[in-house]
Amino acid sequence: MDLPPEEAARRVNQRVRRITLAAVTALHALLLWTLWGKWGRMALVTAVFAAVTAINVVLARAFFSRHTRVAEALRVGLNLLATLLYGTVSDWALPVWLYLPLNSLWVDGYVDPTARRRLGLLLGLVAGVALLDGCEPMLPACFLLLSLLVGLISEARVFLTHQAMRGLDRQHQALARAHAALDEAHRRAHEQERLSSLGLLAAGVAHEINNPMSYVKSNVNSLLVELKATPNLSPLLTEYVEDVLPATLDGIRRVTAIVADLRRFARGDPEALTEYDLNDEVAVALRITRSQLHPRCEVVPQLGDVPVLLGRPGQIAQVVVNLLMNASQAMPEGGRIVVSTQIVQDHAVLQVSDTGTGMTADVRARMFEPFFTTKPVGEGTGMGLSVVHGIVTTHHGRIDVESQPRQGSTFTIRLPLHPPYLMGLASTAAPGSHGA
Repeated sequence: MDLPPEEAARRVNQRVRRITLAAVTALHALLLWTLWGKWGRMALVTAVFAAVTAINVVLARAFFSRHTRVAEALRVGLNLLATLLYGTVSDWALPVWLYLPLNSLWVDGYVDPTARRRLGLLLGLVAGVALLDGCEPMLPACFLLLSLLVGLISEARVFLTHQAMRGLDRQHQALARAHAALDEAHRRAHEQERLSSLGLLAAGVAHEINNPMSYVKSNVNSLLVELKATPNLSPLLTEYVEDVLPATLDGIRRVTAIVADLRRFARGDPEALTEYDLNDEVAVALRITRSQLHPRCEVVPQLGDVPVLLGRPGQIAQVVVNLLMNASQAMPEGGRIVVSTQIVQDHAVLQVSDTGTGMTADVRARMFEPFFTTKPVGEGTGMGLSVVHGIVTTHHGRIDVESQPRQGSTFTIRLPLHPPYLMGLASTAAPGSHGA
């Protein structure tokens, strides 16, 4: 069964510790065999072996996991000093030399960068003392080479363990990023579902309002016609005929227009390409956002003479609504919004300027990213400007932004008067159809 790299490394280190402990125990037994009958030396060697082994076990445990470099240095140094004692007491018997390769084996998953130099000095110290004590030179030379080989193999094991741990760490980071992306996608899908539900609800409410408003409009209009045809009205009824009922009909027409705008805006159905009046769509957007803009914001329309354009009028109204709402939210304490239209060369230019907080360069660089918002959680979806950019692009237009912190923002949209792509699709639109 395949194990995670971290668990596999832990098991390898545990196995190395057990093998090392078993090996040094067997070596001690062999050393005692060579010293058999020299009871004083046997007792000294056994006491030192027990103390050194106990210290090795403690140093190799997780208690020193935060001080691995110090623990390994103490372990190797202590073992080699004990080897000097074993060698001098046993006249450098063969089992003593087997301690050297074991001391070159790292029992933890960590190697101090200076470990090679320190281990080499200690091994050289043991070999030097042995030679001075009369040991045959070939014996320390062979075991020094064997110790070097064991040390290199051990370092390779530690290196592979580290590589496995790094790979595991990279996998954890990738999983964390994927989890964060999944959470963000879930949040966006939830937000999209909420917006879609709100759009359907708004369209449904607008439809329900439209029917009773038709009855109200018809009844008020009939009442006005009948009162006008009635002679000798009282002053009160005359006031109703001249002022109250006409004003009521005007209010009903405004409500009906707002409901119609809301239904078209919220419906979200794909629109056929049709001719539309840019100024009419600006007026639709102003009616829809009137309650959100007034009285906190002063809205100044400056609508020029713009010819009929070809496109999807509902989407253009949505662009203006989003820009107006964005300008309003940029002026929490109130301010001034200027909406202007004009012709510049072969483009119809729509411009929305505000006196709000403005944007930094970092925000400007990301403002068209979907779901990017600087507003607090729950106060913005980050979709408004992204939708604006998408609609303008599909109309073969261009949007430019000028903004500085605390100096307001100006959004300039340029729509071609004769876009080749839309003109090529003009045949799909109903002849003579017009936007609301």
